[in-house]
This record gives sequence, structure tokens and C-alpha cells, in this order.
Amino acid sequence: MAEKFTVPTEMIDLPSKGLVYPKENPLSAGVVEMKYMTAKEEDILTNVNLLRQGLAIEKMLKSLIKSPIAYEDLTLGDRNALLIAARILAYGKDYSFSYKNPNTGQEEKVQYDLQNLQHKKVDYAVFANKNEFTFDLPHSKNTVTFKLLTIGDDKKIDEESKGVKKALGQEAGSSLRLKYQITSVNGEYSTKTVRDFIDSGALLSLDSNPLRKHISEISPDLDMNISFTLSDGTEVSTDLPMTAEFFFPGSGL
Repeated sequence: MAEKFTVPTEMIDLPSKGLVYPKENPLSAGVVEMKYMTAKEEDILTNVNLLRQGLAIEKMLKSLIKSPIAYEDLTLGDRNALLIAARILAYGKDYSFSYKNPNTGQEEKVQYDLQNLQHKKVDYAVFANKNEFTFDLPHSKNTVTFKLLTIGDDKKIDEESKGVKKALGQEAGSSLRLKYQITSVNGEYSTKTVRDFIDSGALLSLDSNPLRKHISEISPDLDMNISFTLSDGTEVSTDLPMTAEFFFPGSGL
């Protein structure tokens, strides 16, 4: 009889605490069980076809997740937390990357402890196990509802963006994400209403910028801003660089 092997797992806290998911969704528990990386997941990460398609990281994460969740339901912020957790479980907390010293022009090796990354501070009082929020546009006085984008939404945006580029030979506008984020305008819940509102020019820049800022402020995520000191004493504050070394330490990729 074949022996059954077990792989250790960890419970990973989600930045959203599960509060953006309906109570019947397993993600509402606010934690996801993930296993430590094995040779199976390393094979996924180094699969040439998956790398070319940009699917290696996604396939790897799906393989590591043990909780009975729908991967596409994850908000992008919660996905980011699982991505960092996967790296720690695979190769440890220490992450090395090169950073160009602005004073000397020389590349320096920086080592950062990924466990220092914290959840972004947000007002959890606005969450009620529903991914929908209301915002009054300050200038036009229209009222919109919006949602935090999920992995599933992000895939649809990417597909539409590619379609626009193929059909028109140009990049999709920055408003495309808002077409997926905004769910209603003045109580009208239809995709056509939302898109007409944006495409007709009814969504003023004076309103879209505050809306984007508000969405960013309430979106649970990891705070990816890090601080470190270079060899000459220069203090640096920047977003965590996600180089090839992140999941391929020492590979030189």
C-alpha cells in the first residue's frame, strides 16, 4: 500500500479579513490555508510554456492553496498577501535585490525581511461582507457604487484591453478599470449605464480622480512600501522591487 505523504501548511491572514466577501463564501473566514512549496510547484514556476503565457505564478498559487476557495474571487489585495506568503514559505523571509545608489550610480545589494511587510491600514468599519461601496462624486453630485476588483475582474480587463489593442491598434484608456469597478450610477445597475456614463464624458476628471483615490484608500492590501539604508547612509523609501529573483533566488534570470 502506497504511503500517504503530508506537507506542512500555514494559515495566511488576508488583508481584507474576509469582510469584503459574502458570509457564504469561504473567503469570509479571513484566512487561507497554504502549503509549503514542493518540487511540484517549482516545476510549475520553471515551465517554459506557462512562463511565456504569464500563467506560472497563478498556477503555482492555485497549487499551494489548500482552502476550498474560488481563486478568481480573491480581491487583488488579498492575492498580493498570498503571493508574498508563498515566497516566504518557499524560500524564507530574506529577499535580496539590487538597487542603484542615486548618489554614486553604483548597484548595491539590498536584503529585506519580507515578514516586515504589514497590512495597509484601512477603515474596516466600511465593510459589511459585501463587495459594494457608495461614493458621492464631489462635483457632478452623481452617486455611484463600486467594488474592489477581483482576480476574475482583472482577467476580464486584460482580455478587453488586448481586444481593443488588436481591433484599434491602440491601448485601452485608463477608464477601462473604472468600467469594471463602478457597479451603478444613481441607482441604475446595468453595464450599459455605467459604460455610457464613462464614455459619454459624464464622468468628470474632477470626479474620477477623487473616486480613484477613495478606492485606493479603502482597498485592503499589503503595504508594499519599504525603507532601507544604502552603504553611504542614504535612506531610501520605495515600493518593494519585484524582480526575477523574487521567485527564482540565485537563478540570475
